[in-house]
Amino acid sequence: MAEKSLEAILGTLRRYPDVEAPNLQAWDATDKLLLEAAADRLPPGTALTVIGDRYGALTLGALNGLGVRRVRVHEDLITGERALRNNAAALGIEPASLAGGTGYEQLPLGEELLSDAEFVLLQLPRTLAELEEVSAAVARYAAPHVKLLAGGRVKHMSLGMNAVLERHFESVQPQLARQKSRIILAGGAREGVSPEAGPAVGHLAGLDLDVAARGAVFAGTKLDIGTRFLLDFLPEMRSAQHAVDLGCGTGILAAMYARAHPESRITATDRSAAAVASAQDTAQANGLGDRISFLQDDAMSTLPAGSVDLILLNPPFHLGASVHAGAGIKLFEAAARVLAPGGELWTVFNRHLQYLPALERLVGPTRVRGANPKFTVAVSTRRA
Repeated sequence: MAEKSLEAILGTLRRYPDVEAPNLQAWDATDKLLLEAAADRLPPGTALTVIGDRYGALTLGALNGLGVRRVRVHEDLITGERALRNNAAALGIEPASLAGGTGYEQLPLGEELLSDAEFVLLQLPRTLAELEEVSAAVARYAAPHVKLLAGGRVKHMSLGMNAVLERHFESVQPQLARQKSRIILAGGAREGVSPEAGPAVGHLAGLDLDVAARGAVFAGTKLDIGTRFLLDFLPEMRSAQHAVDLGCGTGILAAMYARAHPESRITATDRSAAAVASAQDTAQANGLGDRISFLQDDAMSTLPAGSVDLILLNPPFHLGASVHAGAGIKLFEAAARVLAPGGELWTVFNRHLQYLPALERLVGPTRVRGANPKFTVAVSTRRA
């Protein structure tokens, strides 16, 4: 590929297969700031790893303009992994496995991603728990002289992020903000303070359930209040031949349904690798590991049409940092495809979201089964 300007690279990027809309773009000012800062600090040929590259801006920008021939990259969301592949193909960039070792290589967070890495570019995660996992992995597996260049939007950054980095690196230097983004330069991995991370585990006394959570998972080991409300209606849910916990997070809905319906086959699925791993850990912790199957997927794209009798859903209403109804609509469309005629979708959602007409239109007849000051629970029956 002939070298292009950074602006030209960013201008080609798409979010697909993630939700696309005029007010949603595939890169932000932090991506640009990180690449420009790396250009001033990164010697040609440096072993580079990228973490949190949501749609490929960092990976593709680095391959095009930073003098590196290979980038190892980790992105938790399968939609981000697929978007990177799509954007790379549009730019004529192949995976390293097809290009003689040059290009990009997508890997899980761990030793293979970070072994001997000399420089790491990181889009700062939203939670300190996820930053703790990432920082520990970098300090544990990367080269001792590794440099970590972490960036984020100023409104989402906190002094707690500095404290996390300082636990794992000798030097932590916040840089000046620009265009509402800021970068932090960390280096000098501390020895012996970064053990291999496992999930956090908590006990929900009200459910008598142990919950495991990786750092990237929403709500951690706590019970999300929307999920709590949906569980009030568990006794009314049918006994399904095949039930799906869609957007499973830590797998609480899957685990509780499995307890109530030992005869059912259950799939817990999420687009987040950390969520799927957490759901599996939760099931194992409660003796349900052989009752539930686990699938990282984008909106059940690999499940056959008409193959499911029941779907439980607590849809997100954020896409990254943006409030957007598109995430819920995409999951309703997926449910309509995967549900068998007569199958049911049980959904809990914030009352201010006008989801009822969409559920009626996309899935089938919908009735409100319960409401409180914050949430609505609706059940939709798949029309024949």
